[in-house]
Amino acid sequence: MTERAVNADSPTIEDVRSAMDRGELFVEYQPIVSLVTQRCAGAEALVRWRREGTVWPASRFIKLIENTPLSGRLTYWVIDTIARELGAWLSDHADLYISINVPPEILGRGGLEYAAVRSGLRARAGQILLEITERGVPDQLGLTALNMMAEQGVRLALDDVFLTGANLAVLSRGRFEVIKIDRKLIAQLREHAPEPTWLPGLRSLLVHSQLQVIAEGVESHYQAEMLARAGVQMAQGYLFSTSLTARALMEFREQTNAT
Repeated sequence: MTERAVNADSPTIEDVRSAMDRGELFVEYQPIVSLVTQRCAGAEALVRWRREGTVWPASRFIKLIENTPLSGRLTYWVIDTIARELGAWLSDHADLYISINVPPEILGRGGLEYAAVRSGLRARAGQILLEITERGVPDQLGLTALNMMAEQGVRLALDDVFLTGANLAVLSRGRFEVIKIDRKLIAQLREHAPEPTWLPGLRSLLVHSQLQVIAEGVESHYQAEMLARAGVQMAQGYLFSTSLTARALMEFREQTNAT
């Protein structure tokens, strides 16, 4: 989705560490909506940084901490935050789920499971969707850990999918139940424009597999309609909602699921 305006200066790793120490980071939740029922099915947890009067999206600083100890620290903090803000709510609404972006370098090292157990989210395993990008597919140790988590009920999603041969090869390496179509593909769905070449392939994939598809960055009713016709089950984007606080997410769910 389109991010809010932020400052132009670039942070350092130490800036991010200090921000975590000072409690400047927080989590918002991007609702995920069923294209069939129009109801809220869950949400994606998104890290934000309140920096000098503006709010920065994770894309402004997350690459700085890749493959550093801060990567694991941030992920475990997100898990703790979700448990604190939404744990009881998830327990009361077993049909909802929360998706969490997971860096590959922490997989298979034990910390993720420890954080889940400590926070209490381990008991809600079936309501957790772990998102892994194609470029972030982990080593064999990480893949083994992912597949073990899948056996325990955690669902796995391949994020930022462009529907290429490489994407499909990655799917065969792990027990992915969900793919998230990259927003750049969704932006190609425009009224009075030719049908994108990837759309027939997506239709075929959905017919011949059990995959669930979530479309990212949906901003128009036309896009939602075309995706629903192709068999896409879920979507997120400004058409439905901006990212929300935990309380606002609960209210959004009550509003959309009231009918």
